[in-house]
Amino acid sequence: MGVLARITKVGKSNNTNQSSLSTGGHAIDKNRVLSPTDPTVINPLNAGSWETVRTAPVNHTPRYFNKAEADALKQVATEKTQGARQTKRAYKSLKKIEAADAAVHKQHRNYIRGVADSELTKKRADAATARHLHALRPEYARLGNGLDRAENNAQKRIDELIAKVKAVK
Repeated sequence: MGVLARITKVGKSNNTNQSSLSTGGHAIDKNRVLSPTDPTVINPLNAGSWETVRTAPVNHTPRYFNKAEADALKQVATEKTQGARQTKRAYKSLKKIEAADAAVHKQHRNYIRGVADSELTKKRADAATARHLHALRPEYARLGNGLDRAENNAQKRIDELIAKVKAVK
């Protein structure tokens, strides 16, 4: 297909989604590239929940507490302090896991970019070899014509010799 036909899409099927690397086509869907790694992950389109933890209700007015209430609140405060300490450890671990996952993801994408770069290098080498082979075609054609001429000349000489031998008899 010629350059003009390729540009104007003459002779191509009606499927406009088809393209090839040789025409600069691609199959990179930005929606897939930018899609979240998990449907619940935090991003600008999913800001997450703004909920919080509230063990005790907010006291909007000042008041006195009795001993039983104070003891109960002290017990809850001790439990919540221990829980907060363990929660802090757990969230710190979760953050480390996320960081490790992100590092693996980043390294994998780096590897994929390397594979893509290597593939392009290989395809460049293939294309260069194909261009070189095309450049050799005229010389091979010239050699082939020379061999055809030599074969024809030899056959002509053989035919002449056979004719002489038959003429002598």
